[in-house]
Amino acid sequence: MLKRPLSLTLCSALLLPIMMGAGVPDNNLHNKTKVVQNPVIKDGMTQPVYSLDEAVTEKVFIETKFDSDRDGKRDRIHADIIRPKETEEGLKVPVIYEMSPYRAGLEDVPVYDVNTELYAVPKKSGQGNHKGKPFAVGSAGNLPGYYDDYFVPRGYGVVLAESIGTGFSGGCPTTGDEREIQGTKAVIDWLNGRAKAYTSDGKEVKADWSTGNVGMTGVSYNGTLPNAVAGTGVKGLKTIVPIAAISSWYDYYRGNGAVIAPGGYPGEDTDNMAEAILTRENPEACRDVMKELTVGQDRKTGDYNKYWSHRDYVKNADQVKASVFVVHGLNDWNVKTKQFAQWWEALGQNHVPRKLWLHQGGHANPYSFRRDVWLPTLNKWFDYWLYNVKNDVMEEPAVDIQREDKHWDTESSWPARSTKQVELYLQPKALSKKPGRHKQKERQTIFDDAQQKAEDLVLNPETDSANRLAYVTPKLEKNVRISGTPKVSIRASIDRPVANLTALLVDYGPEKTEIVTRGWLDPQNLRSESRSQALTPGKSYALEWSLQPDDYVVQAGHKLGLVLLSSDYHYTLRPKSGTKITVEPQKSELILPVTGGSHSLQW
Repeated sequence: MLKRPLSLTLCSALLLPIMMGAGVPDNNLHNKTKVVQNPVIKDGMTQPVYSLDEAVTEKVFIETKFDSDRDGKRDRIHADIIRPKETEEGLKVPVIYEMSPYRAGLEDVPVYDVNTELYAVPKKSGQGNHKGKPFAVGSAGNLPGYYDDYFVPRGYGVVLAESIGTGFSGGCPTTGDEREIQGTKAVIDWLNGRAKAYTSDGKEVKADWSTGNVGMTGVSYNGTLPNAVAGTGVKGLKTIVPIAAISSWYDYYRGNGAVIAPGGYPGEDTDNMAEAILTRENPEACRDVMKELTVGQDRKTGDYNKYWSHRDYVKNADQVKASVFVVHGLNDWNVKTKQFAQWWEALGQNHVPRKLWLHQGGHANPYSFRRDVWLPTLNKWFDYWLYNVKNDVMEEPAVDIQREDKHWDTESSWPARSTKQVELYLQPKALSKKPGRHKQKERQTIFDDAQQKAEDLVLNPETDSANRLAYVTPKLEKNVRISGTPKVSIRASIDRPVANLTALLVDYGPEKTEIVTRGWLDPQNLRSESRSQALTPGKSYALEWSLQPDDYVVQAGHKLGLVLLSSDYHYTLRPKSGTKITVEPQKSELILPVTGGSHSLQW
């Protein structure tokens, strides 16, 4: 994942008394003579009235309830803290908290060779074993940073902690399971008086300056851990702001049973991710834990199993008590869009207060591209949930979405409310709104060549290619908005017991061809991502899978295309070439989430 020190978290506290008087004090963060006892609120936001220069900083080690490295001692979490000096005089403040595995950097570890053959499950076989690949996420956000610069003067404490097995923290990294979750939770427990912390020389430290209200935030892995701990329902966590964050690690490293790489990181998996962030002293103490990750992730079959269930936060959405402000890039191919979409949907189903920003960037923080709106929005969000400030942040439209020309729109929900599923039927080289009527079965073939890139295979769809099939609409009469999750359903046979299958949704413009979204399937998982079943070579199967969710406007005059291929060079494993896939187009279709439904899809 992107190495960038960003994101915020805050503790929510009861509204402290507002200073009375004429207006707001001078916006001077370095005023060392004026003492402000209580936060100042203007226009629904806390104001910068506390001195950053005089802020208190401390380093603590928070005791967890577990022993992940099995050394007979409970793991301790290292955390750096900065808070207004007035907290030494009785002021209690909420906390913005970021947990990160990256503060000590990343180790250079080997990853898996993706130029390898696929695993065919034996007849009547159960699950196989998985192996692993690492996951490079956001980097350390050590003090000072924009959390403390911006929020300490506004009356917040900031806690930046190191996840288990990283930096000065004890234990072993476990790539998102209960041990990392409980390590993250321990900090919130300490801020609420439910856990103990110590200085480096063993003196116990209490967080008597904290209101107990905590907000978490972060980018990438740093944003994933807030999703994880929110699913515990921990008391005191009032809000989270996950940015470019994972909601299920299975969907980071797998896709419908297929072993899939995060964009830009071929060969990564959970075990070498853990090895990369294993920056504690005596890393050899975690050797057995690393081996267990390799076995548990079952890189062989790609099936969803108990290992992945422990790293699936979507299933815990019914336990979330914190509000959630989700931020994600529509062009993020590292932490793909399914991560935000399934989390957003699950939160809605469980009536969790929520807000969403979708932008046209990739794996990025809005601090880098919409700072003038981001900071006051975040300020109001944290004030509302952590200081109980009665501002209008929850009265604003729930969704901010950036369009392709970079302007921003607001909407009440996502996907767009008027979105309906539209079926397009496959005909040789064409997509049609009506099913084809053929007396004889049409058959078309794809020969896998894993060394060819999808970006090349989608070009010139009107010409024949041995390595892909392309189906294209006529020119669209008006703009068409796709909002949600496209799906493909095909009837096909394979001449071998295993293959990759890839579907690409493509925008064919007069000057540019662009892959809008893509999705993958291990056809051995045609019934369930939890169970591979042996395929009979040459037998025809009904195969259906989802592409990554998107929100995209295809312009009038463009054509919309579906391209089918086998291996996807940048994402799937790359077996030797030659596998033959035979598709029956008259029994195959593309299902699109179109705003306005079929009436909006005109040609």
